[in-house]
Amino acid sequence: MLVLDSGGVSFLAKRNQDVAAAIRALIRDGYWPPLVPSVVLAEVTTGRQKADATVNRLLKTCDVSEDLSASVARRAGELRYLARRGSAVDAVVVASAEPGGVVLSGDVGDLTALASHANAVRIERV
Repeated sequence: MLVLDSGGVSFLAKRNQDVAAAIRALIRDGYWPPLVPSVVLAEVTTGRQKADATVNRLLKTCDVSEDLSASVARRAGELRYLARRGSAVDAVVVASAEPGGVVLSGDVGDLTALASHANAVRIERV
């Protein structure tokens, strides 16, 4: 499973040949569609239709998880406690990738710290 944080969404929302090639590779390797926890939308949207157009176009191709279960929220809290760093959004992203998922991000520092306490979650830089 592939999970996107705000950096992953922002990167994949770009319209260029490199991104198109990356998406084709993700599809080929069975990582598409990615999961985007809805809390990530707070970091990647502005409420302005024109500014959000490319992000919204990408999100239509993703699985946006609108439900944050108590168990995932509690696991995110545990990961933040163990890592001693990272935002609540980062922790939810990592917890959503358990077990064995991949997180695509531009902020690998905090996510790597969180993932070091997670069940087989790998962080990949965009």
